[in-house]
Amino acid sequence: MVAMSGGVDSTAAVLILQDDEYQVEGCTLHLWDPSDFNRQADDPPGEDSTPAVRDAAKVAEILQVPLAVLEREGIFEERVVEPFVRSYLSCRTPIPCIKCNRFLKFDSLLEYAEAKGFDYVATGHYARIGEDGQGKKTLLRGKDYRKDQSYFLFELNQEILSRLLFPVGELSKDEVREMLGSREIRIAEKPESQEICFIPGGDYSGFIRSYCQARKDSLAGAFRSLDREGPVILKDGTLLGRHRGLYRYTIGQRKGLGIAHSRPLYVLNLERETNTLVLGYRDDTFSAGLTASDASWISGDSPGGPFEARIKIRSTHKPAEGKVYPEKQGGYGSSFRVVFREPQAAVTPGQAAVLYDGDRVIGGGWIEKGIPNEG
Repeated sequence: MVAMSGGVDSTAAVLILQDDEYQVEGCTLHLWDPSDFNRQADDPPGEDSTPAVRDAAKVAEILQVPLAVLEREGIFEERVVEPFVRSYLSCRTPIPCIKCNRFLKFDSLLEYAEAKGFDYVATGHYARIGEDGQGKKTLLRGKDYRKDQSYFLFELNQEILSRLLFPVGELSKDEVREMLGSREIRIAEKPESQEICFIPGGDYSGFIRSYCQARKDSLAGAFRSLDREGPVILKDGTLLGRHRGLYRYTIGQRKGLGIAHSRPLYVLNLERETNTLVLGYRDDTFSAGLTASDASWISGDSPGGPFEARIKIRSTHKPAEGKVYPEKQGGYGSSFRVVFREPQAAVTPGQAAVLYDGDRVIGGGWIEKGIPNEG
C-alpha cells in the first residue's frame, strides 16, 4: 500500500514499486478541514474532499491503481492541530509534521494495511531503511541531502520500520522529476509546498487566534491570557517597547519585531509568567548545548553512556558536532543533554534535536531549553 498525496514523490514511489513487480494499491488521508473551526473531533467529515484527496484520485486513475480514502479528521485535529496550538500557547515552537508522520502517516496507515492484508506500507519520503549487524532496522538519510526528510522521522521504531518502504530514498529530486517527465505524467512539474498543510499562507498567529476563538474550553482561556500586550526588553532590562502577544514570537526570530534599534535584534526568551518578550543581539542567541526530553531511539534502546554525534536542531540546520549525555536509561521517554563542540544559534524549545552517526539516525528528542553559552 502506497500513501498517496497526488504529489511527485508518492507518485514516483508507485512507479518504482510497479517496476519492481509489487502488487500496488494506493491510500490517502482525508484530514481535518482548517476552514471549519467549529467542527468537533467526533463530527463526521464534510462532503467535499480536500485538494490532496482529489489530486491522489487523479493520479491513481492515471496509474491504474485502486485508491482507498481514510477519514482521519478527528485524529488529525486531536493529535496534530490542537497540540500545535497548545505548544505555541506554552511559548514553544512545535513541528507538527513529525507528529503527523508518526500518528497519521505511519501508525494509522499501518493499522489499516495490516487489517487489509498488505505486506508493506510505502511513502514518498526522502529517507532510507537499512539493517545493522544485529538484524535491527536502521533509519538513514536520503541520498539527496537537499531533500532529506530523516529529521522528521526520528520517532519511528523497529516495529514500524520493519513494515515500511521508502522507494525514492535512493534518488535525487531531479531524478524523480525526470522519471515522471519521461512517462508524460504532468505532475512532474507540480510545485512543492513549503507550508504547514493546515495553515495556508503561513499565518500562524492568525490561525491560532481563529482556532482558539472558536473554542469554549481551556484552550480559549489560555489564548486570552497571551493575547495581550506586554513589555519588550533587552536582556539587560532596558525597556524597548510593547509586544502584541507572546504567541506571535519564537526564539531566534529577527523579522517582524516592530522595534527600532541601532543593531539587529533577536528574540532570546518568552517569559510567560511576566508576559515579557526578551531581545538581544545575534551573539546572544548562541547556546553551548541543550536539554531534550521524550527521546526516541531507533534501535529501541537508549545508548548506555555519553557518545559523539552530529546534531540537527531544526530541519534546515546543518548538523553540528557535539557530545550526547543520556540522562535516563530505557527506550521511549528518556531524556538527554547535548554539549556542542561549537555554540549554536537559536536553540528553540519545542523543536526536535535529532542525532546522527554519519547518515544513520541514532534517535532524537524534543528540545526543552538551551544551555547558556558562557563564552
